[in-house]
Amino acid sequence: HLHAPDDETASRILDNPLYQNVSGRFVQSHDYIAMERLYEIHTGGEYDLIIVDTPPTRNAIDFLEAPERMADFFSSRFLRWLTAPARSRVINFATRPFYQIADRILGTQFLQDISEFFMLFQTMYDGFVQRARAIDRLLHDRRTTFIVVSTLEDVPVREAEFFIDALADEHFHLGAVVLNKVLPAYLLDGGATRVAQRLCADAPEVAHSVESFASNSKLVAPVLREIGESYLNFQVVAKREQEQRAELAKVPDVVSVVPYFETDIYDMGGLLDLGFQIWGKQ
Repeated sequence: HLHAPDDETASRILDNPLYQNVSGRFVQSHDYIAMERLYEIHTGGEYDLIIVDTPPTRNAIDFLEAPERMADFFSSRFLRWLTAPARSRVINFATRPFYQIADRILGTQFLQDISEFFMLFQTMYDGFVQRARAIDRLLHDRRTTFIVVSTLEDVPVREAEFFIDALADEHFHLGAVVLNKVLPAYLLDGGATRVAQRLCADAPEVAHSVESFASNSKLVAPVLREIGESYLNFQVVAKREQEQRAELAKVPDVVSVVPYFETDIYDMGGLLDLGFQIWGKQ
């Protein structure tokens, strides 16, 4: 309605039998509508900062590409082809067989509805294309920055790397990567590693020195060995996370790390603690 030249054209589009069906599939129209809304909020000037929580990676790329796809569609050969019957009574020799077959299968009224619908849409060409290009400029503005949030597990890391590469390909500004639920740094401590190795290798000897404090001395050595093995297993994961962090840190301006919290974040205190972990130690 925003881009229609007048209210009558807007009403004819909305009343067209194809509108409800096409609007759900039309070049990811929902993504474009969301982008339109974002642009309206931005140009309204009411907010100092706008944060958009995008859908998962693959859908986020569709979301970001929606303005360009919309502009491409309105200048496409496909749209000109669809509107050919309404623009001219003369159908060229190459397209005549298609329209004859389509007329038999779909009916004349259906073809007229298609043609009228896209002809009406073409009246909004300038508005759509200008707005789409304005949105695209906004997304590429240096003041617009993208933050990729990921854990360091294998699948999320691959998704994060894919999205980072996609942002680079489209020349979007990647401002930061936030790594969530990262294992603590003490798992890489050399002294702690030596203690864990000693517990694994000499559990009976270590147990003998502390068994006087245990109610069941037979369980001390197995428990100490399990503690040492558990630490070393976590250390393997921590080392892999460290390597992944180093790889991801090559691209963005900022890499922030959020440790694995022992409890869920559900109140303002938890949010403040989270914010401190992300930004307070930079």
